[in-house]
Amino acid sequence: MSSVKDKILELREKKANTLLGGGIEKIEQQHKLGKLTARERLHLLFDNGFYDEFFIFAQPNRAFELAGIKQSSADGIATALGSIDGRLVYAASQDFTVMGGSVGAMHAWKMSEMAKKALRDGAPFITINDSGGARIQEGIYSLRGYGEIFYHNTLLSGVVPQIAIVAGPCAGGAAYSPALMDFIIMVQGTGKMFIAGPNVIKEATGEDIGAEELGGAMAQATISGNVHFIARDDAEAIEITKKLLSYLPSNNTENPPYYGSNELDLSNDESLNTIIPDDPREAYNMYDILNRVFDPGTLFEVQSHFAKNIIIAFARLNGRVVGVIANQPNHLSGAIDINASDKASRFVRFCNAFNIPLISFVDVPGFMPGVEQEFGGIIRHGAKLLFSYSATTVPKLTLVIRKAYGGAYLAMCAKSLGADRVAAWPTAEIAVMGPEGAVSVLYRDEIKNNENPKAKRQELIEKYKSEMLNPYVAAGAGMVDSVIEPMQTRLYLSIALETSLNKRELRPEKKHGLIPM
Repeated sequence: MSSVKDKILELREKKANTLLGGGIEKIEQQHKLGKLTARERLHLLFDNGFYDEFFIFAQPNRAFELAGIKQSSADGIATALGSIDGRLVYAASQDFTVMGGSVGAMHAWKMSEMAKKALRDGAPFITINDSGGARIQEGIYSLRGYGEIFYHNTLLSGVVPQIAIVAGPCAGGAAYSPALMDFIIMVQGTGKMFIAGPNVIKEATGEDIGAEELGGAMAQATISGNVHFIARDDAEAIEITKKLLSYLPSNNTENPPYYGSNELDLSNDESLNTIIPDDPREAYNMYDILNRVFDPGTLFEVQSHFAKNIIIAFARLNGRVVGVIANQPNHLSGAIDINASDKASRFVRFCNAFNIPLISFVDVPGFMPGVEQEFGGIIRHGAKLLFSYSATTVPKLTLVIRKAYGGAYLAMCAKSLGADRVAAWPTAEIAVMGPEGAVSVLYRDEIKNNENPKAKRQELIEKYKSEMLNPYVAAGAGMVDSVIEPMQTRLYLSIALETSLNKRELRPEKKHGLIPM
C-alpha cells in the first residue's frame, strides 16, 4: 500500500512529466524554429511569470483509440489564468510539441472551458495558436470540438476582449477561431494562417504559391487584412498583447483604464496652425496631427499595414482612452474604399462595445470611384461605416481638418450621423462635392453658352470655392458646433470629451441591428 509520501512523489512526477509536453527533444525542435513552448509563452504573458494552470492531467477519450498514442500531455494545450498589469486574464496556449498541437475533443473542451470562465468572470480571453489543425484520429469529435470553440468565441464577442496570437500554423478550421476574435497578432516567419494550404490550392486550382506568401504575417496583414499586428517573435507578440490590453476594459460593463492625473493639459500647439498646405491638392501626413493632439507616445495604431488611406488607433487624451479614426491624405488622397470601410466600421463597433469614446479626423474627398470598387460592392461596404457610426452610443467627437465631401463626410461621423460635438478648422471644405464637379452640375448651361467656356468654368470654380468651400456655411446651419484655430485642437477635444463622458442615449428595443454584410 502506497504511503502519503509516495502519492505526493507520484503527483510531482506526473506533473513534471506533463509540463515537459512532448519531451525535451521536441522542445528543442520548437526552439530551433525560433518558437517558445506553450508554457514559456504563458510565463512571459502573465505578471511575474506566475499563472494557475487548469486541467493539467486532461487526456483524450480512450474510446477514440488514437492510433498508436497512449498518452497525450494535457492533450496538447495549456489552459491558465493569471494577471496582466494586475488584471485577471484567461488564456489557452496550444502545445505544438504534443501531437503537433492538434485539436481533439478534450483539447477543444479545455479551450471552451476557459472561454466560459472568462465570460463568467468578465475577464479578457487570449489564445496562443500553434496547431496542425484537426486531430484526424478523432474524426467528427474533433470537428464538433471546433464548433464548440467557435460558438464560445461568439458568446464572448462584445462582452470581454478576445485576442489571438498566431505563433505557428493555423490552418483550415483552426483559422476561424482567431477570425472570430477581436484582434489577431501574428508572428512573422513562424505564424501561418489560411483555410487551404499551398498543396491543397495547387491540387484544386493549379495555382503555385508558397506558405509564407499565402498565409504569412505580411500577406495576411497587407492583402487580406485578417491580421491586426505583426510581431518579430513570440516575445514581441506578447508585448503587443499587453500593450493592447492596457487600452481596453476587462469587460463591457467597465470603462477603459484611466492613466491621468485628474488634471487637463489644455496647452496650445502653434505648429498645428501651419501644418495644412495652402494648396488643397497637396498631401500631408495625418500622423503629424494625431501625434501632436494626443498624449505623447500613446497613439497605438491597429491594422497599420492594411487600407492605409484610413487610420484606426487607440490613444489617450489626458489619460483617457479613445478610439481614433482618421483619413490619411497621403494615401489615395484619403478616399474611402472597400477595405477602408471594413477596417473602420469594425473598429467603430469594437469601441462602442467596450465603452471607448470615438474621435474622428476628417479629410476625405469622397468614396473611391472605379468599376472595380463598384462591382466589389463599395455601396454595401460603405454602408457598413454609415451603419456603425449611427449605431454607436459612446461619445462621438468629429474634427473636420480639410476636405469633407458628400456621403464620405457623413460616413466619417457628421453631425447628422449622431456626432455629439463637431468642430472644424478654418481650412475645412464642407460640401456635397468638390468644386469642379459641383460647378459642372450647377452651371452646365451657363458654361456651355459662354463664348469662353474654359475661362467661365474656372471663374465659377473660384467663386464656388470662396462662397461654399468653407466651414461657415455648415456652422451657420448648426452642422458644425465650432470653428477653431488648429492650435486649440487639444483644448477643444479635451473639454468636449470630459463633458460627454456621462452621455446617455436611448435606442429602440431590438435584438440587434442588421448591418449591411
